[in-house]
Amino acid sequence: MAAMTATATTARPTAFGSSGTAGSLVRHRTVLLLAAAVALLVLGTLLVGGGAWPGDLTVDLTGPLGGVSDWIIDNRDTHPLFLYFFGHISNGVVLSVRGVYLVLLAAGWAGVTAAAGLIAWRVAGIGLALSAVVAFLCCGLLGMWVPTMQTLALMVVAVLVSVVVGALLGLAAGLSDRVFRVLRPVLDTMQVMPAFAYLLPVVLVFGIGVPAAVLATVVYAAPPMARLTALGLRDADAGVMEAAASLGATGRQRLLTARLPLARKELLLGLNQTIMMALSMAVIASVIGAGGLGDRVYQALASVDVGAALAAGIPIVLLAVVLDRVTGAAGDGIGSAPRTGSARTGWAVAAAGTVIVAVVARLAAGTAWPDGRTVAIAEPVNRAVGWMTGHLYSGVPVIGGTADWAGRFTTWVLDPVRDGLQWLPWWAVLLLIAVLAMLIGTWRTTATAVLALAAIGVLGVWDPALDTLSQVLAGVAVTLVAGFAVGIAASRSERVERLLRPVLDVFQTMPQFVYLIPVVALFGVGRAPAVAAAVIYALPAVVRITTQGLNGVDPVAMESSRSLGATGVQQLLKVQLPLARPALLLAVNQGVVLVLAVVVIGGLVGGGALGYAAVFGLAQGDLATGLVAGAAIVLLGLMLDRVTQPTRRHSGKGA
Repeated sequence: MAAMTATATTARPTAFGSSGTAGSLVRHRTVLLLAAAVALLVLGTLLVGGGAWPGDLTVDLTGPLGGVSDWIIDNRDTHPLFLYFFGHISNGVVLSVRGVYLVLLAAGWAGVTAAAGLIAWRVAGIGLALSAVVAFLCCGLLGMWVPTMQTLALMVVAVLVSVVVGALLGLAAGLSDRVFRVLRPVLDTMQVMPAFAYLLPVVLVFGIGVPAAVLATVVYAAPPMARLTALGLRDADAGVMEAAASLGATGRQRLLTARLPLARKELLLGLNQTIMMALSMAVIASVIGAGGLGDRVYQALASVDVGAALAAGIPIVLLAVVLDRVTGAAGDGIGSAPRTGSARTGWAVAAAGTVIVAVVARLAAGTAWPDGRTVAIAEPVNRAVGWMTGHLYSGVPVIGGTADWAGRFTTWVLDPVRDGLQWLPWWAVLLLIAVLAMLIGTWRTTATAVLALAAIGVLGVWDPALDTLSQVLAGVAVTLVAGFAVGIAASRSERVERLLRPVLDVFQTMPQFVYLIPVVALFGVGRAPAVAAAVIYALPAVVRITTQGLNGVDPVAMESSRSLGATGVQQLLKVQLPLARPALLLAVNQGVVLVLAVVVIGGLVGGGALGYAAVFGLAQGDLATGLVAGAAIVLLGLMLDRVTQPTRRHSGKGA
């Protein structure tokens, strides 16, 4: 123990003072890469010249994709593939959603509210039960009971299918290394694929309506369940598994009695993430006829009716918060207390209470929410928005209004970044991405990033992709500056962290679509509002990861630096930030992925570029435009993920 203490003590001043041999090697490698990049830049300028992506290196997919689209449209009602496969799937989805919706309507507002409260009570106690009851009552008071039930019915079916599909895929990946290796890149790609990219192919096959919305939601929400199921099964305690095998348990018995019980927390976390992503996608799927709350938000945003959008957006947030808390509490409660007869009795009492409340309410006042017990907030909100438009939107002395800020951000940041990227020769952009990927990753990640960006050029959407990239870079820069500053403040003050926690919880459970409401009210439409919505969406994750990373720094290292006389600023710069580097890089990576997801949705509010092309293709049924834009978005996300995702070489033995 004394030897270990001495070794640790002698190592800590190196972390606080000099950089050491590993840091020197990293610096030399960086200098060599930059020197090689400059040499290649000069050589390329002399030999190749400048210009955008050459037309000779593009592939026009309009004809082939148009032919596929025409074939699907012509054969959708006659071909056996559609009649006997996709048709049965569509009918099954419609019947399932309609069945759940009819059950919710039959239970009535009182029965559904009682069920929500009693389930929350059984899972997490009286506090969350009251919150669930208040949340559902607010949905009715806002006049959104029927749309809420429509969204909830779609959610129930989509989540059930997503959990089953994700669990089966995760089970296969958790038990087979070969399946895991095959499935992992697929899940990685699906994780960086924005939601809009799923919509057009599904609409083309299933048409506008509930089946397309449910299936698009399943494709979007199943990967977290698959990934976390595989993680839980593969990380099962080796000692427990060996003990089960030594007792003669078969593979099936080991799975049912050891692996699955040990992976319960990961399974419930997967359920939680699936619910959140399904709710987010269910809102976005309103664009393809899902109905419910998302349709109300979408229609209100289309007419810039912020009050109506907020009236539908609040129930979405309330649903997300309640579902997140209930599933999170269920996961936290696993293993804390064994199942007993009283627990089963409690669930029976909850079920009986729900039935009694539903029957009494049905006999007394019916199942529909009373028309006279609603609160119209659209008009007051629109008046407030009108006041903001008149007083804050423009004409504010000295600082200017929000429209002025949006205009200046566009003129001073977005336009120069976009014009600079589009001015660079195409090969110089590829070279820049290669250097960045090599600085943080390996040759494999570098090749993936460069090939992904080159494929965008081959698809013929080079300039729109660079426009989207400029918005992502600007949004990420703002997100990281604000997120790191707030995360550092939270890590250094427990009071700040306590105050931020509920705010971050609410913001992280809000669906992407809802973030467009306040930015349209404040900034109007355009690229700057799209970036603002992306920043608001990505900021909570960056703040949370930064705070956790800084709080997770070894307290012994912190105490050692204090004993050497380091000030608070020196501790932050010399100890906390270097030791929290993996967490900070993860925050950068998540910030990039989340900003990209909302910047693309910003095509609905004037963001342009690839987001607009995806929305346009979806609205017009133009497979070539929409699918090419969606593929380019996926490739851009894959490139950004690889450029910002540290590999084990930097965090493991090679560091």
